[in-house]
Amino acid sequence: MWSRCVLLLLTLSIVLGCGSKKQVVGAKGGEGAAYKNGAEGYLINNLDFSTFSGRAKSKIEFDNEKHDVTLHVRVLRDREIWISVTATLINFEVARVKITPDSIQILNKMRSEYVAKRFDYVHRYTGEGVSFFTLQDLLMANVSQPLLRTDQITVASASNEVQIVGVKDQLAFQYSLNEKNRPKVFRLNVIGRDDNLESFYSNFVVSGGYNFPQNQQIKLGAGGMSISAILNYNKADFNQDIDTPFVVPAKYKMVE
Repeated sequence: MWSRCVLLLLTLSIVLGCGSKKQVVGAKGGEGAAYKNGAEGYLINNLDFSTFSGRAKSKIEFDNEKHDVTLHVRVLRDREIWISVTATLINFEVARVKITPDSIQILNKMRSEYVAKRFDYVHRYTGEGVSFFTLQDLLMANVSQPLLRTDQITVASASNEVQIVGVKDQLAFQYSLNEKNRPKVFRLNVIGRDDNLESFYSNFVVSGGYNFPQNQQIKLGAGGMSISAILNYNKADFNQDIDTPFVVPAKYKMVE
């Protein structure tokens, strides 16, 4: 059972790793990095941080299987994402993941196996626009700056919501921003394929000055698979010293 959960985690890592036009340009302000459209004054309130350490009780559904796990997520901004997966029922760490801009590594502790891929392996499943930074923004509930660097973008506003829709590198994306200019919905689709990703953010709480969602739901459809992950954070710390231990035991088997 847990080998399938590790396969799910690998899939998530690989695929995530998935009016008139207005150009959004950078400006500083807000709680973190804010981006302002000069003509219309639309703000995007991204979190500006150096490190993140969070713990989330999670429910994962994959091919009619359901798993309760605890995720320990640590982010060294723009350099590394580290995730530890513990099976709630047996209180045992079943997998550990390390993602950098160049690579994806996974330890399957249930089967003593090790997986290592170059990050560009994800482009077999996604458009080339999906990068380490896209995944980092997904986890941190930030609007992806690289996605906004396109002239194919439309911004529309209502009383308590801003919609940003665009196309970049064969990826169609949509953000819905709440009244605090933080994402509440993110959708990403590979043009011409059925691969798609949705992420929903809710229950935003200010922690250490950072407006971070305690609840996140990720829905992923790729390669005929349907995956849903619900993350309920009960810990979220910013700008503290973190460690990201990742050692491959000699007895582990490399899996291609």
